[in-house]
Amino acid sequence: MDHFTHPNALCESSQIGAGTRVWAFAHVLPQARIGGECNICDHVFIENDVVIGDRVTIKCGVQVWDGVRIEDDVFVGPNVTFTNDLFPRSKQYPEAFGRTTIQSGASLGANATILPGITVGRNAMVGAGAVVTRSVPPNAIVVGNPARITGYVDAAARTVAASDPQQGIRAPGVTSTSVRGVTLHTLRAVPDMRGSLSVGEFEREIPFKPARYFIVYDVPTAETRGEHAHHKCHQFLVAVKGEVSVVADDGLKREEFKLDKPSVGIYLPAMTWGIQYRYSADAVLLVFASDYYDGADYIRDHAEFLRLKLGDASRA
Repeated sequence: MDHFTHPNALCESSQIGAGTRVWAFAHVLPQARIGGECNICDHVFIENDVVIGDRVTIKCGVQVWDGVRIEDDVFVGPNVTFTNDLFPRSKQYPEAFGRTTIQSGASLGANATILPGITVGRNAMVGAGAVVTRSVPPNAIVVGNPARITGYVDAAARTVAASDPQQGIRAPGVTSTSVRGVTLHTLRAVPDMRGSLSVGEFEREIPFKPARYFIVYDVPTAETRGEHAHHKCHQFLVAVKGEVSVVADDGLKREEFKLDKPSVGIYLPAMTWGIQYRYSADAVLLVFASDYYDGADYIRDHAEFLRLKLGDASRA
């Protein structure tokens, strides 16, 4: 036997990977599949229709029910609660249990509750005690009941340059970022007792000529938009009213920016994963796009985006 089972554990499955440790009072049913180098702690119960990847840690007091899939390198904290039936009744069973997937690298904090039929995305972090009622995007940090996105893993916050003390406005200019090709733009602003004006010129301050624009407004503050990349389309975003946070991701680096003035914009080149969230109640986001709408230009799966970026890097 190439795995360890504590003498006080009941491990009925023969599908346990090398280097995995099953500790005291854990119970693993016969058809469960567990990968290598996992750590199954005390008082864990694992049902039959469960697949667990490699290097997974499941802390004490967790029950993993039929229909749960846990991918590689996942951390499941103490007393995390999985569910697999939205309408449970004693002795009444659904035709199929809800399929819940915890993708690779995700972490579930102590006492979190995961409803059935959802996906917790790659590298996401679920806070302690959170009640997760909807799927969690890759790299998102969620907390609360119901769980809401409060940030993104490894997305360093970028502060726009300080205001000019003479003019009370920021000096026009372009600031590079850690995300490849993404630039932060301070546009010209003209304050006046009659009102203020902000202006940008296409193919000068804004590095392309737009083929279309769209406006996002009346977004519930709990909602996240974007969550996609484009094969060819370039975009330029300005919060003409209120505040919006933008996360830009090139597959290697991730950075977060706050758009809070009509004179501040962000340029997202093609093949940049973009997310917009933390909308203020009055937020109005103006987006200029370099191309007409084409559904085939969208990349909506972050894993597919990473695969394409890796392919681009190998050809470079």
